[in-house]
Amino acid sequence: RDFNERCAQCSEVNWGLTDGGRFYCRSCHNVTERTREVVNTDFITNSRVQTISKGLKKQEKNDGGCEWYICEGFQLVLKKQVEALEALGVCPQMKDEILCNFWRCYLQKSKQAYCKRPAGETVKALSVCESSTDVDSDPERPSLLHLLSLSESEGDLQTDCSFASSVSKVSESTSVYSGSVDGSLYLMKNQKENLRMTMPMTLSFCYLALLWVREPITLSELLRFVIEGHIPYMNVFQHFPEKMKLCGLDLKIFCVESWPVYEEVFNKMHELAAFLDLPRFPDITESCFLHPDMLCMKYLMEANLPDELHNWTCRVVKKIGIGEVDFLTLMPGNKSTRKVKYDVLAAAVIIVVLKLLFLLDDHYEWLLSEFAEERNRNNTEVSMFYSGGRYFEFKKWYEVVKRSLDIKQKKLDEEKAKFLWRCEKPLFYSVKNKSKVLKRRQMVVNLQNQFGKLSGSVQRAEKPNPSSFQLSWSEENTDGSCFHGHSLKGILQEKCGLLRAMNPDYWLCTVKLCNEKLCGHLAHYKEVEFPQSYHFVLGLFSFLLRIQPSYIHDEVCMIEHRLFNKKLCKKLKYNTVLRK
Repeated sequence: RDFNERCAQCSEVNWGLTDGGRFYCRSCHNVTERTREVVNTDFITNSRVQTISKGLKKQEKNDGGCEWYICEGFQLVLKKQVEALEALGVCPQMKDEILCNFWRCYLQKSKQAYCKRPAGETVKALSVCESSTDVDSDPERPSLLHLLSLSESEGDLQTDCSFASSVSKVSESTSVYSGSVDGSLYLMKNQKENLRMTMPMTLSFCYLALLWVREPITLSELLRFVIEGHIPYMNVFQHFPEKMKLCGLDLKIFCVESWPVYEEVFNKMHELAAFLDLPRFPDITESCFLHPDMLCMKYLMEANLPDELHNWTCRVVKKIGIGEVDFLTLMPGNKSTRKVKYDVLAAAVIIVVLKLLFLLDDHYEWLLSEFAEERNRNNTEVSMFYSGGRYFEFKKWYEVVKRSLDIKQKKLDEEKAKFLWRCEKPLFYSVKNKSKVLKRRQMVVNLQNQFGKLSGSVQRAEKPNPSSFQLSWSEENTDGSCFHGHSLKGILQEKCGLLRAMNPDYWLCTVKLCNEKLCGHLAHYKEVEFPQSYHFVLGLFSFLLRIQPSYIHDEVCMIEHRLFNKKLCKKLKYNTVLRK
């Protein structure tokens, strides 16, 4: 009744009050920026009523959006990713007990939440959380989204009005437009001390939590699930609420235009673990899925190799000590321990065993294959009741696996080429243009469907269920394409009660390792410098792990130097004496 100004749209004087204390016109529903002033001081029973009304006052903008911060956007991304992992069978405790605590610790150490604003850092600090937490006041929202409001003390996340207004003024004064409050400041800020959050780091958070609970998911599988679309990553911002308007630098932060890279996610994971000052992770024991013996068994099955090779991989793991708990367990911040890539390490162990038994020099493995083929033919002709396992033929295995690998690789390349990088959900930054954008998008979809029917193109099938195995082989096949039960008797001989390889020779990938800190690799890999058999085996595991062959080659060189350490030392000393 005390507000007698006319409405700017309909010129009527018929005002009502919203829940946030602002005036709105009952005739045309126009909401003004004017708020009702509290006259009765007896009503103010809480000294923090100004801080509470501040969030409600700035909750909605003229375009229907609301104030939000970059950290809130990453919270939504993490929430979607961890929910997808739970759907894949990950333990429910990983979300609220592990990942939630990691994220809370990160926000505190990066001074974005759970801390008091440092004096004199009004513009530099990003600890603007009170106004951002009031964006979604639904009490039933998931716990991960509720992180910023779960402070032990109510004062941790409080910021005064002057700080919020100063950040808004700095954002408005920048030449680059951003839908979020701190989008421009987020990229301008030099965060050498504070690890800046990025989209690949969301996967680092997930893998860090998976590693803590020792779930049977390797990093290569995690990234493969992302590429296959089972875990939200590409265009994940389309799941943001409509009130969170993305534009300008926000799209640069959340819009991803490339596939996640193994090395980047792996290195960020270790940087993140050190930044959070995490304690020693739970031990990786022999019964854990990430132990080399367990992973070697999985990759031998997927690579269609004989089961007897597992005994040899276990012997190599035990001899060089890479199955020890202290070697495998992650200890953040300990620079003396090596960063273990569990999946790559297991693949490298298998390759070293293949070199020990078959040499892989483009000559010896083919001779063994001819010998095994002749023995298999003789055994079949001599006795119809021959019950012994077939001898493993490297040549036939190569042909079967290469045929299947080429088909899978071609299919993968086609899927990557057909991938739609553009977001399926149309992005609109104004309520006025919403109907136009939706209508235009619906028109495009209808035209695509019509042209698809005319051209006879096949509609996109639904995503298949995720699987840990990309290549599957069944022993029930009568075409002999499964080699799991084949025998290695043709290439082994017994000495002193132990089975040893008939092959006494071995060639090293490199005699001297490089400094990994300087060039990023322990050894350099060029395809022309190595046998084709070795390159094929590297390519096979490179496809299974979706990683460059050079990184598997590094692990092979590391294992070889551990395995032949004494002989290498003697050889290096001998060469030094000859030079003198």
